[in-house]
Amino acid sequence: MQPKNSKYRKTFRGRRRGVAERGSKVDFGEYGLKSLGRGWLSAKQLEAARRTIAHATSRGGKVWLRVFPHKPITSRGAGVRMGGGKGDISEYVAVITPGRILFEIAGISEELTREAFRKASAKLPFPTIVVGRH
Repeated sequence: MQPKNSKYRKTFRGRRRGVAERGSKVDFGEYGLKSLGRGWLSAKQLEAARRTIAHATSRGGKVWLRVFPHKPITSRGAGVRMGGGKGDISEYVAVITPGRILFEIAGISEELTREAFRKASAKLPFPTIVVGRH
């Protein structure tokens, strides 16, 4: 996954401070997978977790992705000398702060949801928790 277009081709790395206020409640489904840590969630990790949820639920119910990888990350090849400018875009990431809802699901039982989210959580680079609609 990557954005169709962006205002700037390369961005600064930024600081991952604070907690999520937007996107911190279950709005669409019955259960959500909430982040307890902070970090960059790459497009590959997000897709791996999504596929795991789809497989674990036998494609039942409805799944919502609440994050999208908008941030381009650059890298330089190994053995490249200093200087020469910023590297090429290697991947896109979503910046995740604690409290952010990553996935939502509806239409399947709580036990199946918890098992699917447990498997998906293993694909993510930070701890998560399953939350219900308040």
